[in-house]
Amino acid sequence: MSLIGNIIWILFGGWIAALLWLIFGAICCVTVIGIPFGLQCFKFAKLSFAPFGKHISIHPMKHPIANALWAVFLGWEMALVHLIAGLLCCVTIVGIPNGIVAFKMMKLSFLPFGAKVKRGRR
Repeated sequence: MSLIGNIIWILFGGWIAALLWLIFGAICCVTVIGIPFGLQCFKFAKLSFAPFGKHISIHPMKHPIANALWAVFLGWEMALVHLIAGLLCCVTIVGIPNGIVAFKMMKLSFLPFGAKVKRGRR
């Protein structure tokens, strides 16, 4: 099921989101200060390309200062966008799998430092 979901996701724009995250990550990695943020963008790119069949585990206390900076400047806006997208997708039965993916992205977008993206359920 995750293979079919990922193929549909890629065909309908997942590759664009992954490409944009790769570009943002490369731009962030130009400066030494931006490298940690660029690495988080690469984590988003990996998840954006093939989100079905992945599990996210959050460990915010591994990097509390970096997570606080991310949450204040970027995280809450990104989490809000993913929450709204997930709720809109879940309105229809067909969109529920994409809504679940949006909720995964919401979880990662708020506190990405110390989070792990793994294959499988848990």
